[in-house]
Amino acid sequence: MLNDRARILLKTLVERYIEDGQPVGSRTLSEHAGLKLSPATIRNVMADLEEGGFIVSPHTSAGRVPTPRGYRLFVDSLITVRPLAQPELFQIENALVPDDPRRLVSAASQLLAELTHFAGVVATPKRRSQRFRQIEFLSLSDKRILLIIVSAEGEVQNRIILTERPYSQSQLTQTANFFNHHYSGLSFEEVKPRLVSELATLQSDISQLMQTAVEASSRAFGPSHTEYIIAGEINLLKTPDLSSDMNRLRELFNMFESKTDLLQLLNIGQAADGVQLYIGAEAGVATLDECSVITAPYEVDGEVVGTLGVIGPTRMAYERIIPIVDITARLLSSALSHH
Repeated sequence: MLNDRARILLKTLVERYIEDGQPVGSRTLSEHAGLKLSPATIRNVMADLEEGGFIVSPHTSAGRVPTPRGYRLFVDSLITVRPLAQPELFQIENALVPDDPRRLVSAASQLLAELTHFAGVVATPKRRSQRFRQIEFLSLSDKRILLIIVSAEGEVQNRIILTERPYSQSQLTQTANFFNHHYSGLSFEEVKPRLVSELATLQSDISQLMQTAVEASSRAFGPSHTEYIIAGEINLLKTPDLSSDMNRLRELFNMFESKTDLLQLLNIGQAADGVQLYIGAEAGVATLDECSVITAPYEVDGEVVGTLGVIGPTRMAYERIIPIVDITARLLSSALSHH
């Protein structure tokens, strides 16, 4: 554990480095820390912080810069989070009014990029498994059947299913009636296990048809795969801490393209409570070792359906960006819930 003096000096060092981007020396700390300490004492404390892995000395300078461990301590217990400036709050409120969900998600990613000058990312809402009201079968030919599915909300989906044997229209009607009587109001994900246990009691000539229908319906009405919308990647090309290493940037853009690693990280953020920070290697993705990712989950009608976040260098103004991510998530939740 660090004593109060060391914590104040570390806080000051991180804040100065975020502000200026230059390694911080003992003279700068003496001027800004508000402590009456001799330069020798400050140098001793800095040596202790370096030994503890909180700061490091770049080769070309007598000053120090924070390590990921130093940033972590700073954001966990030393940071002074600023309330969002009124113009920024108005900008978010005006952009996130109830509207089409796809447009809202796109607007949120664009907002995050504009307000932070880094990359803004929003995982699209996972569609929940819909409940169905009824199904109908219509024979098209001997082994081709049109399956008509009506959701509880009134959405209609049509699927053509191919069967191994022909069915008469009366068999199709009997199957649909059984299905609607026993399972109406459930999602097809809920129907599957019940169907398995009840198949033994059904007539064998319709059991195969019901299984085929459930599989086709699950694809139509089951939960959707998560995608994400990213905006402001070009900002990272203008960020000095990242733009000096073109190989690193290339890897970063490849990761945005392939999506898998970032989606994994966003899915972890979706299960978390509130704002989460991943600094450097904490993200578990080698490409993000020089970056920080700040995420927050967002909801529809009280249920978490996705995550949004900001990707930038580890040297970012956490005290300003954390509330931007937090409030954008809250206002996106509100807009989606009132759509």
